[in-house]
Amino acid sequence: MDEVRDREYVMRETRGHSIKFMRLWFTDILGFLKSFAIPADELDKALDEGIGFDGSSIQGFARIDESDMIAMPDPSTFVILPWRSNGEGGVARMFCDVLEPGDSPFPGDPRYVLKRMLGKAKDMGYKFYVGPELEYYYFAKPEPPPEPLDRGGYFDLTPLDLASDLRRETVLTLQEVGIDVELSHHEMGPSQQEIDFCYAEALEMADNAMTYKLAVKEIAMRHGVHATFMPKPLYGENGSGMHTYMSLYRDGKNAFFDPHDSYYLSDEARFFVGGLLTYIPEITLVLNQWANSYKRLVPGYEAPVYISWGRKSKSDLIRVPIYRPGKEDATRIELRSPDPACNPYLAFTVMLAAGLRGIEEKINPGEPLERNVYEMSEAERESLGIGMLPADLWEAIRVAEKSELLRECLGGHVFEHLIADKKIEWARYREVVTDFELSNDFPVL
Repeated sequence: MDEVRDREYVMRETRGHSIKFMRLWFTDILGFLKSFAIPADELDKALDEGIGFDGSSIQGFARIDESDMIAMPDPSTFVILPWRSNGEGGVARMFCDVLEPGDSPFPGDPRYVLKRMLGKAKDMGYKFYVGPELEYYYFAKPEPPPEPLDRGGYFDLTPLDLASDLRRETVLTLQEVGIDVELSHHEMGPSQQEIDFCYAEALEMADNAMTYKLAVKEIAMRHGVHATFMPKPLYGENGSGMHTYMSLYRDGKNAFFDPHDSYYLSDEARFFVGGLLTYIPEITLVLNQWANSYKRLVPGYEAPVYISWGRKSKSDLIRVPIYRPGKEDATRIELRSPDPACNPYLAFTVMLAAGLRGIEEKINPGEPLERNVYEMSEAERESLGIGMLPADLWEAIRVAEKSELLRECLGGHVFEHLIADKKIEWARYREVVTDFELSNDFPVL
């Protein structure tokens, strides 16, 4: 759909559905959704000139003396918000590109960061497709301690799965806003859920992921339930991941597919895997950006700890799914370390950057591992050259701040603000006296 048609479509739909307010959305560096509303009669002006706002109050955007920003709506992202519409008139939304005065892209806009990396892929002849699985939990209330709605497990149905109606309403809502859903189900943890999207290009998918997270929370709140994408909300239970399937397409063909390879993977796919395996320690800060993220990345809970790849084991960092072996459109790789509390724009950026660097440098990932890496001894892992992901947020920061790849793909503005913000979070985290210390140390020390 070209820009003129997009604009005409937005104006026609706004009038036809009696839209009273338009919400303009963008994200800060940490991936929190930001929004302001304009009356429908200001829409024409907004599409022409954008809407100015103060960027100094947005995390990682601008200093107080350079705060003027412009939110320029992207008409192709127009949808009517089902949870905000009623008989008195509806509410719609559009994602925005953030511009500096003079209409140049703002380098701190995560959407622009992803667009820039997708531009590099396009120059190399590729389109980047992704399919993330964002897991989350339902709890009875927003305050701790968390109280799950059920004790159901993987794929459980009622009566154990009390959240099935919430999931169903969420799926129907996502379909209303044009997001194609592949499946939904109860996950491993009590009251843990998963809704999977159909494959799409990375920018569209990042927009969809932000819409999805808000829809999940809005519908839960409407029913007096709290939904959270916190990576590890419950001790002793699985954390929530964002397993991400990905592949590159060239001229409408899957560039990862080779019918003659034993894994049906092309050289480009293998090099892409090699890039991810090589650079994963450097990009982990973006994929797992919270101190709590590293409570999930421990052995025993289906989350990866070791840097390996293969087909069968869920202990591997990268897996080659074999649901439909030999089918071109089904050929893809799965990165299992990201969690759903990341910024999807930046996450897809760094995944693509690492993979493309692998192709550029022709990084050989070696032969896939067809053993459970958790069951190996430390000596075995060392002999096979199997490294580990950063063990905590501080280690991830220290590796990231030395990364030339990360600085290049994020740009200096986002890179520096992210590192600074995460150092502040780590300093605050270190000061907290936890229940573990009070339970184990206080009585005996």
